[in-house]
Amino acid sequence: MTSQGDVTSLLTAWGQGDPNALNELMPLVYNELHRMAQRAWRGRDQGVTLQPTALINEAYIKLAGAGNTSFQNRAHFFAVACTAMRQILVNHARSRHAGKRGSGQIAVSIDDIQPAARQEAAEVIALHEALERLEALDARKSRVVEMRYFGGLSIEETAETLGVSIITVNRDWRLARAWLLREINGGAA
Repeated sequence: MTSQGDVTSLLTAWGQGDPNALNELMPLVYNELHRMAQRAWRGRDQGVTLQPTALINEAYIKLAGAGNTSFQNRAHFFAVACTAMRQILVNHARSRHAGKRGSGQIAVSIDDIQPAARQEAAEVIALHEALERLEALDARKSRVVEMRYFGGLSIEETAETLGVSIITVNRDWRLARAWLLREINGGAA
């Protein structure tokens, strides 16, 4: 396993336009991203069509295609990777949900958190839309949910990535879940 310093150095070199750094970096971060996806897929439903490897491959392509992106450090890179996975999962959910009719009210429970890869398309879309509204009110709480739900990160990994304490992440997680539940259920929690 490579040290955080090695990854950060490669990220810096890549951000400065060194194409060799990207060639060295991607296998290192790909393995970590794949581990994150595997954790998110434990106990998944059999009907899910987007598998961990496909998600990671799409995220890899998205990140590699970003060009000379400047990352502050390893944690910043994984935060960006969580956002990429969120976008991919939401797009996948939208394509699966296309053409389906419904009342527009989706009952979603995030109390017993299930990573997005295991949720129904309509639930992922409803959460994504509510999360966008939360982001306008409190960006950090939105990032906590994004990392936990769409990135499969633990409380500890989320705290490290955001550079805050575990207590702060726990508090943000608890408050964000309550807010999102009320928001998704139309004000009735």
